[in-house]
Amino acid sequence: MTAPVLQLDAVSVGYGEAPVVTDADLTVAAGELVVLLGENGSGKSTLVKGVLGLATVTTGTVSLFGEPAGPAGRRRVGYVPQRTNVGGGIPVTVREVVASGRVARRPWFVPPSQADRDAVTAALKAVRLGDRAADVLAALSGGQQRRALIARALAAAPDLLVMDEPTAGVDAANVELLAESIERWKGDGLTLLVVAHGTGPLGPLVDRAVVMRRGRIDYDGPLSGSVASEHDAHVAEDHPDPERPPFALPDEPRWA
Repeated sequence: MTAPVLQLDAVSVGYGEAPVVTDADLTVAAGELVVLLGENGSGKSTLVKGVLGLATVTTGTVSLFGEPAGPAGRRRVGYVPQRTNVGGGIPVTVREVVASGRVARRPWFVPPSQADRDAVTAALKAVRLGDRAADVLAALSGGQQRRALIARALAAAPDLLVMDEPTAGVDAANVELLAESIERWKGDGLTLLVVAHGTGPLGPLVDRAVVMRRGRIDYDGPLSGSVASEHDAHVAEDHPDPERPPFALPDEPRWA
């Protein structure tokens, strides 16, 4: 029997002594797309950060790929954060940002291989930033910077991709194209955990919905019409980025 990609048992997560998420049980199987729904402040992002080691798990256990969560398991997880905060004022190029996603695949002191370079090129092509690879990240629009973060996660060839609000600020047409890309990723066997306020066109691709309220998992099951409608009604108005081209994957096989 194949171990779950992700398993939480009675997990509480916080940033200090007071937990933000309490007593969470969650299992994500290989190849699933699980959407984590809830209003602002419900604990969605905190739960994800606990999985990634970015927030403190105060009680319970987190397992990745059948083992207690640790550096080895987390190297197999790609993460696209909700907010762009890359470079810290240093004029890094888009390619350098995306290439940083490959560091988890090799010791830091080993020079990039041809496979590393090919993976970076494929990831840039996947998000339609191939022509901006040499540009300084800060010169890109907010939407383009977000796509660079997606490419960084893809370059690492993850077995689990965690995306925090990937449709935030994206116009309806590009959300549809993002859904098409996610469908391809699923077809390639990628497991996805997507944090969102609502599902929109991602709905038909969702295997399971997990709803959080006040730091607890309130529902875990099929994405019924009532669940989707309730949370889609809370989605804020989009703030389209007119410079943001469609999300799409290249025709080549998934990761190099």
